[in-house]
Amino acid sequence: MREETTPLRTADGRLSEPALPQGRGELSYGVVRALTGPPGTPLPEDEAAGGADPYGDDLQLALYLCYELHYRGFSGVDPLWEWDPGLLRLRGVMERRFLAALRADAGPPRKAEEALEEILVEPLTGTGPSHFLKDVGELWHLREYAAQRSLYHLKEADPHAWVIPRLWGRAKAAMVAVEFDEFGAGRADRVHARLFADLMADLGLDTTYGRYVDAAVAEMLSSVNMMSMFGLHRALRGALVGHFAAVEVTSSPGSRRMAQALQRVGAGAAAVHFYAEHVEADAVHEQIVRRDVIGGLLEQEPWLEEEVAFGVDATGWGDARLGERLLSAWRGGQSSLRTPL
Repeated sequence: MREETTPLRTADGRLSEPALPQGRGELSYGVVRALTGPPGTPLPEDEAAGGADPYGDDLQLALYLCYELHYRGFSGVDPLWEWDPGLLRLRGVMERRFLAALRADAGPPRKAEEALEEILVEPLTGTGPSHFLKDVGELWHLREYAAQRSLYHLKEADPHAWVIPRLWGRAKAAMVAVEFDEFGAGRADRVHARLFADLMADLGLDTTYGRYVDAAVAEMLSSVNMMSMFGLHRALRGALVGHFAAVEVTSSPGSRRMAQALQRVGAGAAAVHFYAEHVEADAVHEQIVRRDVIGGLLEQEPWLEEEVAFGVDATGWGDARLGERLLSAWRGGQSSLRTPL
């Protein structure tokens, strides 16, 4: 029997914190250097963030470093950095640049239902990573995909939990119901992050939280950063609900293809189970999110209509960018990771 692995724990069972990743430019190197010192250590100037590529490695890694302080933190980093005024100011500069780019690229404002209707029916000929992996993907492709996606799935649903105290009534009750499932419905062994760690173990990957940050591409960092940014700002609660809806609506068919891909290459039962679990669960979640989370939110705060649509559209745009990056590498016979496995 395969020995059970547990992410985030040391040999004696204590929770561990991930190591700081390597910087990727002036901005992220500066943040890494500062975090190794006490709060108040000089940080990069705001100009370094204001002039950085909003989707580039440097800004996205620096933003990821800031956000991760609200999740598990980093080994050797003082927890007081989480609310350091200087770091929050710098983060704000990066966020404004990132958010402005997303609003420009996600498309014009529209109704939430219009944005959702667009993703409810898949095109007859799909071209995303799950289609590639189902049809021609090899084991090394699937291992790379899991390594990239581990940045989110080892904390699956955590960013969305931040919206719960910002909702009320029907929207809150429905959101909690979906999150309850994501967090295992009271069973630690069914927490979705736990199931993804089991998938990684089946694929021979390191299940340590944050292990593959250095290898992940900027598009993956921006995907995680988007939901963290939406979650940490009450003003973006509509966008986070839209993001959550987009994830749940598109998850079931994509998960079915991923389960088929893993079965085809002979992956273990735990790897297949992660995606098989999402096929059924997310089909139900989709209905709850559309009817009760979005419906309840817009019933109480109808002025958030376009923000919900923005969350849906920004998610689709970001996922498409990540898919293009992965497929471009794989179709050329190259690794999609910055550092191949």
